[in-house]
Amino acid sequence: MRLVKLLIFSFGLITFGQPNWKTLPNITPNINNQRFDDVYFLDENTGWAANGYYASVFKTTDGGLTWTEQLDEADLTGDFYFRNINFLNENIGFLGTLNDTFFKTIDGGDTWTAVTNISTNPNAICGLDTVGSSTVYGCGAFFGPAHIIKSTNSGSTWEYIDMSTYADALVEIKFLTETLGYVGGQSSTGAIVLKTTDGGTTWTEIFNSNIAGQYVWKLQVLDSDNDVIFGSIDTTAPNQGQLIKTTDGGVNWTSYNAPESKIQALGFINENRGWMGGHTTGFYETNDGGQSWTNINVGSNLNRIFIINSSLAYASGTSIYKFTSETLDVTNFEDTYTENPLEIHFSKNPVEDVLKLTIDFKSSDNILINLYDINGKQLKKLKREIVTAAVKKEYTFNVDYLAKGTYIIEFHNNLGRLSKKFIKF
Repeated sequence: MRLVKLLIFSFGLITFGQPNWKTLPNITPNINNQRFDDVYFLDENTGWAANGYYASVFKTTDGGLTWTEQLDEADLTGDFYFRNINFLNENIGFLGTLNDTFFKTIDGGDTWTAVTNISTNPNAICGLDTVGSSTVYGCGAFFGPAHIIKSTNSGSTWEYIDMSTYADALVEIKFLTETLGYVGGQSSTGAIVLKTTDGGTTWTEIFNSNIAGQYVWKLQVLDSDNDVIFGSIDTTAPNQGQLIKTTDGGVNWTSYNAPESKIQALGFINENRGWMGGHTTGFYETNDGGQSWTNINVGSNLNRIFIINSSLAYASGTSIYKFTSETLDVTNFEDTYTENPLEIHFSKNPVEDVLKLTIDFKSSDNILINLYDINGKQLKKLKREIVTAAVKKEYTFNVDYLAKGTYIIEFHNNLGRLSKKFIKF
């Protein structure tokens, strides 16, 4: 295990005022369009951040002022993308990946071991949640199949739950008690939210967007009122991302247009004030429950907003961000984000009967290739593939059944969703 003390920045605590978002020091180089996929805090000071592409874990005990690198890919055997991190207590935690493996620590993150005591190994863990003193839930995968894992003894043993009856893919999981919980993802008909009252044995669909290809990517149950639930809908343009909201525990839902299509992160401190972001350049705020949004111009490429209380929160994206009343004197960090760097080339465009393309994968990956009409209606799922190493791959799709016109082909990989247009003549 390699333990590295990261760059220590000088923070000058100058004054206190109204809380707002600030960029914490970049705790690892985030180049080539990468991000921290998750951040989790046990309390105001102790937290962990997981970097996706660089497969690294960092810990702070002073509210993000300094960080220690506890794990990176060089410490492991294999190629991993870290998606999420969650802790039961200061010692026992769990780390989800998109690579057929998830990890457990019993010493606060100093060492991690792969979980093997499960009957069916999940191909990915996209969502994690801990509840009570010993119960852990996980779900996956954004590329399918839909499944849930569950432990009631702090990860000593696990149950695998096949969710294919209810969903095609699952991304987020939230439990209020050991038995009452929600999952978000997609079915063949649209973005969905499912509810269980028996610890995951049975589920009921309580929301469906009815637009194929969309995901409910994040969920939040408001701490002050558990009947208030928010969800973010990630979609492909020209469809608009959505904020969904219920104030009666999921019986009725209201949808509001989100600022962009690729919306993922979500966090509210009350029923009216909250934030959204995603695989874009925006970090958006609402003060009217999602009816209108303003770009606060702090942060980019968001996947998680972690609310602690009405005046303290953290978010993960290109860097780690903190919502606080502290005025922090930090080293400047250029926080920029560009489009998904996945290199895709058509052999020709327009096409007649056959669409040929190449994708240059820079590392192991998961890829979904979907076909949409020009209005954003999903027509067909063309390909789902696990890419095990860096490689340039060729793909050929028969499109002779399509009418003449312009179409959208979408590529959804570990780094997000990228769309290109082609013309059928």
